[in-house]
Amino acid sequence: MGTITDKERIEEALELIWVLNEDGHNALNRFKLSSDDSDITSLIGTLTERKLALVNEGEIIFSEKGKEIARGLIRRQRLAERLLSDVFEMPDDTILNDACKMEHILSEELTESVCTFLGHPPTCPHGKPIPRGECCKKFKIEVTPVVTRLTDFEVGATGRITFIVPSDPNRINKLNSLGITAGSVIKFLQKKPSYVLQVDETTVAIDPEIAKEIYIKKVL
Repeated sequence: MGTITDKERIEEALELIWVLNEDGHNALNRFKLSSDDSDITSLIGTLTERKLALVNEGEIIFSEKGKEIARGLIRRQRLAERLLSDVFEMPDDTILNDACKMEHILSEELTESVCTFLGHPPTCPHGKPIPRGECCKKFKIEVTPVVTRLTDFEVGATGRITFIVPSDPNRINKLNSLGITAGSVIKFLQKKPSYVLQVDETTVAIDPEIAKEIYIKKVL
């Protein structure tokens, strides 16, 4: 493990203040007890010196600058959690750690792309609100994701397979032999009793557990 940087210490502190505020807490003592920073006194000093937060009457409060930075961090982290949970179906006990790593490297442009890709989700997998971004402001309601699982795709529609996330690696070879690969264009014919696709001139039936591992983008 590398030594945590000053930037990471500050970002983690800002995230903690945000989360405490969500729970209705902004007491300085609560912040000190909740932080695992090795030198909490110097950390608070840095936050105030850089005008990211201020301490007043036993409370630690965001400045506008600090709040905006925290908002972006929380947005990136919770979108990363949603991506890892919904798309890659990673185990819950690993999602938060990996999402925390991703939030520090996601650019604003990529964050907006991930949000749009996921359909502007309102909450993370744990029910916490995801702060809205510029891409979300363009829509008055939650829109259908750009990419969806085949199980959620519209019957009768045509789509291009974007990727496949098989729980069993051996399924890839089987799907390949049927012409079901990333980039393939399919027409979705039915959902029950099995999922039926048309690939070129071939009609293929697949099981529900396989269908939920195929992600598709509608072709207009």
